[in-house]
Amino acid sequence: MDLGLTEDQEMLRSMAREFIEAEAPRTYVRDMEEDDRGITTDLWQKIAQVGWLGLIVPEEHGGTGQSLVDLGILMEEVGHGVLPGPFFNTALVTVGILDSGTDAQKAEYLPKIANGDIIASQAIMEPYSRLDAGGINLEAKKQGENYVLNGSKLFVENAHVSDLLLVPVRTSKAGKNAEKGITLLLVDTNSDGIKVDKLKTIATDNQCEVTFKNVTVPAANVLGEANNGWDTLKLLLQKGASLRCCQMVGALQEVLDMTVEYVKNRVQFGRPIGSFQAIQHYCANMATDVDGSRFITYQGLWRLGEELPSDLEVSAAKAWVSDSAQRVAATAHQCHGAIGFTQEHDLQLFTRRLKAWEVSFGDGDYHRERVAQAMAI
Repeated sequence: MDLGLTEDQEMLRSMAREFIEAEAPRTYVRDMEEDDRGITTDLWQKIAQVGWLGLIVPEEHGGTGQSLVDLGILMEEVGHGVLPGPFFNTALVTVGILDSGTDAQKAEYLPKIANGDIIASQAIMEPYSRLDAGGINLEAKKQGENYVLNGSKLFVENAHVSDLLLVPVRTSKAGKNAEKGITLLLVDTNSDGIKVDKLKTIATDNQCEVTFKNVTVPAANVLGEANNGWDTLKLLLQKGASLRCCQMVGALQEVLDMTVEYVKNRVQFGRPIGSFQAIQHYCANMATDVDGSRFITYQGLWRLGEELPSDLEVSAAKAWVSDSAQRVAATAHQCHGAIGFTQEHDLQLFTRRLKAWEVSFGDGDYHRERVAQAMAI
């Protein structure tokens, strides 16, 4: 694996950072924490215009057809700027449609996503908060050419502004093998019977509970194969975990950068606190965590993009990055002291989001178990 970026990837990174600094500065991030939608229509259209929403969409569907690693590079910059809004989730649903959608589904949804006409999210978690097949229990009964959904999903990010939800459902009872009987559906949020309630979270990241009451979904909206959707969902969860790691790496890099800058300029006892060995070692530990997180993240993402076996690599990355997020954030606050906890300081913006992302798509303990399974222990 070549760890260096190509010229085009360096350009993508540079342009993304410039765009976020110009269009979504920290003042905007703070404003969106108080905004009910969490993003402005103007910014969403600008994101579409610069090509982010169509980055991995094939050219025949209005995109530029770039790779999963390219999306990861962009996601790192999104994390670096703690960009609010539904970009991450819309991109992940795009990945799911590309991987498993029919030609008709791709022709229907991908151009609209690339143009910014559709905001999408995945609705995976349920009240038991399990990421294995046994955690999918939302009932969908087949009635003629439709499925009728009854149940609820939790922690559906940006569901309140989404036009489309990717929803794993149970279309037949789980027997000894819970992986059988799972189907993935593309659900129009304007369908009758859908109720969305926003949840209060430390990250103010617009998590929602979505309730389905006799919601009718056409069978043509099945993503992949009916009753055999677990493999499709498993791959989507892997890619979601890997892309979340990219987002976290960007945030961790910014936390490191702001901490190093602070300790160079904060004077105490007549000298910059960065001149004390303890602070220097703190920053060295942070840098080690950040660089290690970046390398292990892109290893897993590259293997996913190359369609190579990647269970171990992706879970190792998510376990490491989730734990690194705890260490780096805590150390940054130790270096900053009380000021880092104030609403006026940027550090708390990153700490709160990193805490949410740490458990997103599985925390460190969950993925350590998956690493052990991948090693056949």
